Amino acid sequence: MSLGAADSTSRDAVHPTEVLAFETATRDLVGVALRSVEGMDVSLPQFRLLLTLHESGPSTSTACAAALGVVGSSITRLADRLDASGHLVRGTDPDNRSVVMLELTDAGRAVVVRATEHRRRVLRAALADLDPEVRAACAAALRQVHAALDAESSDEVLRRHLPL
Repeated sequence: MSLGAADSTSRDAVHPTEVLAFETATRDLVGVALRSVEGMDVSLPQFRLLLTLHESGPSTSTACAAALGVVGSSITRLADRLDASGHLVRGTDPDNRSVVMLELTDAGRAVVVRATEHRRRVLRAALADLDPEVRAACAAALRQVHAALDAESSDEVLRRHLPL
């Protein structure tokens, strides 16, 4: 099913209020993500790099740039700040000393764990207020939207499920 204009293969035309509801939810979820790193001395872009390293383990700067869909110089600037603040360490690949390796420190891991726990607490509290059937229907709908967006994306970077 196309996410664009309704065509002969779509079930029904999408009503503007339905699109608005998803736009609002997107803003709300980005707000949850932003608030989850408040007071942790890292920005959301820095957190994304920490999360990438948390999920993938020690990685090259090039691999991190690809995972985040940014250029290498952006990773260099993020890593400079995170190295200075003690959230990650830089090293070199033992097989190729020109390759920069990035690895989380205990402080970096702690930021990821605290932010993730904060997000889950906020989401659990919001979801607890919903009727269980509504909650299950929303979760099912979100899985379908995720699958549709994933299938619709021709951009390999977007298909990689960028961390936020």
